[in-house]
Amino acid sequence: MTIALYDTRTRRKRDFEPANAKEVTMYLCGPTVYSYAHIGNFRPAVVFDLLFRVLRQQYGSEHVVYARNITDVDDKINAAAAEQNVDISVITDKFTKIYREDSAALGILPPSLEPTATGHIEQMIALISRLLATGHAYQAEGHVLFSVKSFDGYGKLSGRDLKDMLAGARVEIAGYKQDPADFVLWKPSGTNEPSWDSPFGPGRPGWHTECSAMIEHNLGTTIDIHAGGQDLIFPHHENEIAQSMCAHDNVPLARFWLHNGFLDLGSEKMSKSLGNVKLVHDLLKQWPGEVLRFALLSAHYRSPLEWTAELLQRTQTVLNRYYGTLRRLADVAADEQTAPSGLIAALHDDLNTPQAMAKLSTLFKQANQATELADKQRLKGQILASGQLLGLLSHDPEGWFKQDGSADTLSAREIDELVAARLSARKNKDWAEADRLRQQLNELKIIVEDGPDGSIWRRG
Repeated sequence: MTIALYDTRTRRKRDFEPANAKEVTMYLCGPTVYSYAHIGNFRPAVVFDLLFRVLRQQYGSEHVVYARNITDVDDKINAAAAEQNVDISVITDKFTKIYREDSAALGILPPSLEPTATGHIEQMIALISRLLATGHAYQAEGHVLFSVKSFDGYGKLSGRDLKDMLAGARVEIAGYKQDPADFVLWKPSGTNEPSWDSPFGPGRPGWHTECSAMIEHNLGTTIDIHAGGQDLIFPHHENEIAQSMCAHDNVPLARFWLHNGFLDLGSEKMSKSLGNVKLVHDLLKQWPGEVLRFALLSAHYRSPLEWTAELLQRTQTVLNRYYGTLRRLADVAADEQTAPSGLIAALHDDLNTPQAMAKLSTLFKQANQATELADKQRLKGQILASGQLLGLLSHDPEGWFKQDGSADTLSAREIDELVAARLSARKNKDWAEADRLRQQLNELKIIVEDGPDGSIWRRG
């Protein structure tokens, strides 16, 4: 079954064919680890984790190489380190660890490779040296800058005129530039900032330089897929293309360019500069990671997604219903786990997650209506396979309903004790105590279901 992906550069959906089906290569611009990541930062991480899963299913897990970088040297990192009077590694180690933990909570698979900027300084220096040698870069006041006018293809990714692009972007204006659009490949370091020796003087790389160097070193000159948020189209991805193609005799950097849309809060894009961010680290104290993942996949990845408490509550309700079905099927042995062709086809159609989620909903409706054991076994197998492909439904159903919520609610152990105490009161016919405990559980929004084998509970 062919995979079709929307390519930003050609502005159309194209059938995806890797250069080498035995080594499909994909790169995602990863986090800058100076603080907690917000939920908008995680939309590309979740979306392209799904693509990673789809590619692995299509070509085999051993034939897909997915790199997601870590930017661990940057002005914001330097500022955080200076404020705390520590080495930048203290900041980057802390927030890299937190990012990985938050990623795992959202069901994001570890990438095949996780290259760091500081681990590729040598490769960046080599890239810059080639650009200087071929006349695509120049030195000025301790900086090395790329000459945008030296590359005729600049702007083809975004399909916009250079003047229009500059008008809508934050581009550093500096007297040492030959042209306002020229961007920094290497810069001198300030006092107490990290610095590396180079043929162009001590300093550190510019942001754009790192991705080109890491891609070349880890994945090759031309990769199959380069992905990121739509805010990276200009200037970051335009600059990557320019420096990579000029360093490699005009060979393309990527065969497909994929970009996800923004998350919106009301009418505003979510961003740290606007001060309207929702940190995943905080959201995970209130919502299970699967709720966040499901919500991020609820809209098509190229469309904007309005992030609201209502979206999360609806998502929680749907997942509760799904896990309720799986709990009722707990004693049913699943058939061979294969996702239905309709759901796979939806994901192969440029990751059409709304359609895939609709197919998943249909499976659960059929499972709830099934009366024959063979049908229940078949549908359970399809549900579990679909969940694995989507990165959902990974919890034990009983465990799902007993997950701890926010910090100010009772733990699962404490609720177990209340439910057990109520059951004991009922056995002893102490109806007043049983009613009191039931009322306490109701106030805590704990739903108790009594059955012949005892009582089970879930958070409401």
